[in-house]
Amino acid sequence: MPAATNDHDHLFTMKQACERTGMNYEALKFYCNEGLVPGMQRDEHNHRVFAEHDIAWITGLGCLRRCGLGIAEMKRYVELCVIGESSIPERKRMLDEKRDALLAKLQEVNESIAYIDNKQRLYDDVLAGRTPYRSNLLTTS
Repeated sequence: MPAATNDHDHLFTMKQACERTGMNYEALKFYCNEGLVPGMQRDEHNHRVFAEHDIAWITGLGCLRRCGLGIAEMKRYVELCVIGESSIPERKRMLDEKRDALLAKLQEVNESIAYIDNKQRLYDDVLAGRTPYRSNLLTTS
């Protein structure tokens, strides 16, 4: 285990960072290589090590990815974060766009679930003899 930089900083290995963030090793290595983890440290053996704030950042990157940000967008987001407070309006705009897209996707998922629920009720009714079976594909002669 690498030595901590002070009494309050515990450094984590790649494996430990993966365990703590739920990210797989290849993805974390890719994110590091792409510059998505700024200020990353290395130990005396040149292995990547991560402080608690890095773990929080990496967890956030995973959320951004699940929100639909591509790598180029994530790089832009990192650049904006490094700029600091003055970039908050642009970061908010980026997140607003992703939120809108997620809400649209959620609506689609809810509609799909409603379709399945309706079909299941129909099938239950047919199987229970409450409703005659009709198919949109099969015609009866």
